[in-house]
Amino acid sequence: MQAKSPTAPYVLRVQVIRSKGQAPRFFVNVPIPLAAALDLQAGEELQWQLLGRSDLRLHRLAAPAAKPKPRKREGGFSADKTIV
Repeated sequence: MQAKSPTAPYVLRVQVIRSKGQAPRFFVNVPIPLAAALDLQAGEELQWQLLGRSDLRLHRLAAPAAKPKPRKREGGFSADKTIV
């Protein structure tokens, strides 16, 4: 039995392109919510690490610096504030 992960699972489907005279090429697409959470950009280099027959690790070779989270406004709305 697998341990429960605190993150949401993302199911990926392997796709293959078969062209005459060439070896088949396999592709895995990253779901948009996962790409957004990781702030993936087109052209980034990633590397697969084989951990076992059923386990792979995807390693980001050059992760950008984390963006600061937007700060929540304190105080909310009050009658003495003017809305323009």
